[in-house]
Amino acid sequence: MNSSPLALLSEHACFNGRQRFYQHGSSEIGLPMKFSVFLPSQASTGPVPALLYLAGLTCNEETFMAKAGAQRLAAELGLALIAPDTSPRGAKVPGESESWDFGVGAGFYLDATQAPWAQHYRMESWITAELLPLLTGALPIDAERIGIFGHSMGGHGALTLALRHPDLFKSVSAFAPICAPSQCPWGRKAFTGYLGADESDWLAHDASALMQQSASAPYPAGILIDQGLADKFLPDQLHPDLFEAACAAVGQPLSLRQHAGYDHGYYFIATFMADHLRHHVRQLTQAGT
Repeated sequence: MNSSPLALLSEHACFNGRQRFYQHGSSEIGLPMKFSVFLPSQASTGPVPALLYLAGLTCNEETFMAKAGAQRLAAELGLALIAPDTSPRGAKVPGESESWDFGVGAGFYLDATQAPWAQHYRMESWITAELLPLLTGALPIDAERIGIFGHSMGGHGALTLALRHPDLFKSVSAFAPICAPSQCPWGRKAFTGYLGADESDWLAHDASALMQQSASAPYPAGILIDQGLADKFLPDQLHPDLFEAACAAVGQPLSLRQHAGYDHGYYFIATFMADHLRHHVRQLTQAGT
């Protein structure tokens, strides 16, 4: 499939800006892909900085825009928000809908190398090489001021894509990210299926391993992570302590904030959303000077 122009599916007035939902034919994925964009009113007078949000397992391009409560402050700050879907849809790969944590809704933001997933499950290339260039070319979004954040599987995606593409993403943060997927059940299942049994191939998509391989701090202005201590996935799946240790080893400034009583869901995310938006605005403002 050749890449096709943006098709606007719906548009809604939102805090004096526009909440839009789009679809396009992706050449990287080989299928139509959906995503959402919030454009603040400031975009009517020129390009604005943008935050790319990567959602977690079972989510789609609507989840963040409907649940996170980010548009009000983004409108005040003049930030565009972009939320892609979490996997290809309609690939018809055998078994892709059998598990909630693998296949549909669980693309893990990487390019699969193993059959039958490699043909369509190319989320990293879709986002970095196709979607963002498409949006910065078609919409008033500043290609030099893009940050990335995400939640859970999307937090994994935010950290790994930021570390793999530091020239593209000028700031990074995460909510309850999967910090060491090579060492947790979710990650090991996904990596085995998408990347194969050779665990050495997994390290290129493991945030803690990528940080350990850094020669110096890749984000000297700091990385922000928020983690709820009542998160049922914290003990076995998330391992923020491993990412914290990797950051310390290379001198990467990290603010790892742990919050008693908060779980893994969007009430937690909405509670601390403003801090994340301001974290990014500070760094994206510096990137634009």
